[in-house]
Amino acid sequence: MSSLRFRIFTQFLLLMIPLSLAHAVAPIPAPPKVAATGHLLIDFESNAILAENEADQRLEPASITKIMTAYAVFREIKEGNIKLDDEVLISKKAWRTPGSRMFVEVNKKIPLELLLKGMIIQSGNDASVALAEHVAGNEATFAALMNTHAARLGMDNTHFVNSTGLPDPDHYTTPHDIAKVAAATIREFPKFYEWYAQKSMLFNNIKQHNRNKLLWRDESVDGMKTGHTEAAGYCLVASAKRKDMRLIAIVMGTISEEARAKETQTLLNYGFRFFETHHLYEAGATLKEVKVWKGAKQQLVLGLEEDLVLTIPRRQYKKLEAKMDIKTQIIAPVAKGQVIGSLTVSLHGKLLTEVPLVALEQINSGSLWQNTKDSALLWFE
Repeated sequence: MSSLRFRIFTQFLLLMIPLSLAHAVAPIPAPPKVAATGHLLIDFESNAILAENEADQRLEPASITKIMTAYAVFREIKEGNIKLDDEVLISKKAWRTPGSRMFVEVNKKIPLELLLKGMIIQSGNDASVALAEHVAGNEATFAALMNTHAARLGMDNTHFVNSTGLPDPDHYTTPHDIAKVAAATIREFPKFYEWYAQKSMLFNNIKQHNRNKLLWRDESVDGMKTGHTEAAGYCLVASAKRKDMRLIAIVMGTISEEARAKETQTLLNYGFRFFETHHLYEAGATLKEVKVWKGAKQQLVLGLEEDLVLTIPRRQYKKLEAKMDIKTQIIAPVAKGQVIGSLTVSLHGKLLTEVPLVALEQINSGSLWQNTKDSALLWFE
């Protein structure tokens, strides 16, 4: 997560208690109780945490592991190392893998795209192992690739030893970490992500249904993945989009298929009911022009290096207050990206975020005459 977004959602968390008690027109109720070992509700755009419990506790992920399995395969496709129409030879190990199955047959060749869909829609462990072997030669090497991606995404409490999520004491993740790879999938691979919304799939004359019950119950839900083992309990990662707001909910360690669906729906309803997300400023947009001394140009354009996105209580947008604090004297040369001041956004007097205002262009030193003239003017100032 970028430092900008980290500051946004941490400041937001600090805001929520005093806001709900004293300042909001309609007080925000406390997040709902969730009957799960760990859970998290997060806004996709701002990374604001809207509800959580034990979100950084290491837990067995079961088949929600396959979100990372699919992500690693998607990356290989993007980099040109494999193709969707690759014919994947099914090994005896893949065919024998226990648990949920796509029902592939040993020594048959299956198109890679079909195996991906079988893993995503049907949660096929056999398909997962076949994909891992095709990408990396064997499942252990593929797990190392998964861990490389996890480290890059900042999944600091995650370690994978297989592509399926079958139990192993060294195979674990957290709700917060799974949210990171889920968000990365949605952001980087929107076309592939559409497969997570598919409700059923027919293969080998066997029709199997997606285990994510929310795909039938809530039309705003368009993914993502279920998981279950005896040790992990029933897990669900779900993402939903209503209007321009997308939320990601993770529940891990519930008692049944129905419980994981019910608890996840409760979280999503809470988030959409009481919060809204706004794109306040775009990266690179001109927010202010200021005077530059001793420069080849006399005006400097200021803006932000990253988009500024905030999740706030509903019906509070018009009460936001933005202020800029800019250096009084800016003297060339000025480098592009140089911090010139700061932008703060507050609600009811409470600071939501403070981000740097930066130069959106480079300004070199001016001529000798310009330097001499501005030096004299600065002396009088």
